[in-house]
Amino acid sequence: MRHLWQGLSGWLASPLVALVARRGTLLPWAPVFLSVGIGFYFALRAEPTGPVVAVALGLALLLWAGGLFGPDLGRSPAFAIALIAGGFVLAVARAHLVAAPVLPFRYYGPVEGRVVDIDRSFSDQIRITLDEVRLNDVATRKTPARVRVALHGDQMGFVPEPGLIVMVTAHLSPPDGPVAPGGFDFQRLAWFSGLGAVGYARSPPMVVERPEGHGSLAAFRLRMRLSAAMQAGREGQAMAFASALMTGDRSGVTAETNDALRASNLSHMVSISGLHMGLLTGFVFALFRYGLALVPVLGLRTDGKKIAAVAALGAATFYLFLAGPEVATRRAYVMAAVMLVAVLFDRRAISLRSLAIAALICLVLEPESLTEPGFQMSFGATAALIAGFEQWTKYQHHVPAALRPGLVMVLSSLLAGTATAPIAAAHFNRIAEYGLLANLLTVPVMGTVVMPAGVIAALLAPFGLAGPAIWVMEKGSAFILWVATWVAGMKGAVVTVPTPPDIVLPLLGFFGAALMIGGARWVRAGGAGGVVLALLLWGGAERPDLLISGDGTLVGLMTAEGRALSKDKGAGFVAKSWLEDDGDAADQPTAAKRAAFTGKKGALQAAFADLRLLVFAGKGSAVRAADACAAGTLVVLSEDWGGAGGDCALFDRRKLRESGALALYREADGLRILSAKDWAGDRLWNRRR
Repeated sequence: MRHLWQGLSGWLASPLVALVARRGTLLPWAPVFLSVGIGFYFALRAEPTGPVVAVALGLALLLWAGGLFGPDLGRSPAFAIALIAGGFVLAVARAHLVAAPVLPFRYYGPVEGRVVDIDRSFSDQIRITLDEVRLNDVATRKTPARVRVALHGDQMGFVPEPGLIVMVTAHLSPPDGPVAPGGFDFQRLAWFSGLGAVGYARSPPMVVERPEGHGSLAAFRLRMRLSAAMQAGREGQAMAFASALMTGDRSGVTAETNDALRASNLSHMVSISGLHMGLLTGFVFALFRYGLALVPVLGLRTDGKKIAAVAALGAATFYLFLAGPEVATRRAYVMAAVMLVAVLFDRRAISLRSLAIAALICLVLEPESLTEPGFQMSFGATAALIAGFEQWTKYQHHVPAALRPGLVMVLSSLLAGTATAPIAAAHFNRIAEYGLLANLLTVPVMGTVVMPAGVIAALLAPFGLAGPAIWVMEKGSAFILWVATWVAGMKGAVVTVPTPPDIVLPLLGFFGAALMIGGARWVRAGGAGGVVLALLLWGGAERPDLLISGDGTLVGLMTAEGRALSKDKGAGFVAKSWLEDDGDAADQPTAAKRAAFTGKKGALQAAFADLRLLVFAGKGSAVRAADACAAGTLVVLSEDWGGAGGDCALFDRRKLRESGALALYREADGLRILSAKDWAGDRLWNRRR
């Protein structure tokens, strides 16, 4: 027995001994374990209580102390568990700190506020975000800090400007929950964005007051002014695209352009991210580094590398100020800043340690960014590039020097594309088949033509000499959009995939990190096995047999052809989301033509399991539903049920308002019903106040 215990103790201790030996290389694991704690908070179906949070905080502090002062063998595990508990507490704190009023009811009437953002809606309409909001007859404590209004119809010449105080008659409602159980949770996104109501207006806003001075919106005004100047007198999407990547103003980029960029896997180019920040800082760094070298008196007496790093850091800081502190931009800035500061301290600028520091900063500032595709794709791609090129350096001497630049470009796109493809597919239900080709054709143009021309234009603009550089930038942007349109038009350019089960993305993230930063071969092998397991689970994804929207106006029944919809227009966002989550490339009119529903408009019927499915909508639908409610029927009603109890299974507007959207699954012992409310749980962002 004694020998058995000694053997078991040695077997358990050996991995800990290995961890002690590799302690100096474990920093890249810190954001991974912090993410586990953050992810656990967001996965909960109920808000954690005060005692639970207190225990987690105490555990984090105790184990952190153990990691600092405890025995060597226990330090790494102590730090890991402390980071998990700390990430959980950090997410809880952040969720409470951003708390702001959410409109508790539907509102129609005058809305007054200051324009603090301008973008485009799902329906490709100009959309404004307002703060300093005032609503008629709504108490201050119930008035949202921010509201977002899409401007429909003829705006009679109204042009939104940063800082304008406007009044508009609008329909507002609280942010909606998921359009189906397991779907994208807009309520959570709105909560962390401080957005308390969304809606639309059909009449143009009235300007109440024009802004004076700069104040807190100085960057926003400068951004829009520069964007307008870049696009002045130039038609088409090329300069709208160029101004988006240079200033962050995407309001001029149409839905058609965005669709082409997504289908060609080039949508990352229209959002200021690591690519843009890296190209900008890289060009400025090279400009100063080699510029100083051309002047011997400066090149020999100064540290040109560090001066170039300071200049590049200044350019990145201004870029952040101009584009605004959005999550993707801030994340890109942090990554660039960490790497440039590493140059100043004579450290490796590009390493997994630098990446880990950047990830830790981003997660501490905004834990919710972990759930966003931008964070996942940005850090996933960068980790893959660093890990991949560490291996490349070992074997590059076997490749002829003339072939290395081209091979490096292919390898970069392949590594980044492989790392981000499953993440993009999980969030957006699509894989761009020819994304590698599109990136190989356009990234060099972005790096050698568009971004350098933009920097030169910025330097020459004060002297009125920016015209030629702007022209070059426009032509480069036009080429990128041409490639996007060409690739998007290829047969099979986009392959659709269903939404994976909830567990898949966390598994991909954790085991993908182990594969890229694991160090030891057995860790990397375990990571590869975990990634394969996640993909297998994805392949077995189960889609609902029947979906019912949260207001009862749309029903989707799964058939052999795909999901059949109960109407060909209306509830367009819900229909699009359902079809995308199914991995179905059909549009709403096509899905509505699938053979499932029969009958007249407003009184449809279909066979579902052992039931007769009846869908009633429109004026008088409650009366028709009352007459049809009988045993063996499932009735969906877009009005409130007004009759006496019947024998049917009934889902009317009142019930659906309480439950949210419904997903029904056929099982051997009957129907399994899952509501959006049950799936989302009782969280801060979906509680009605």
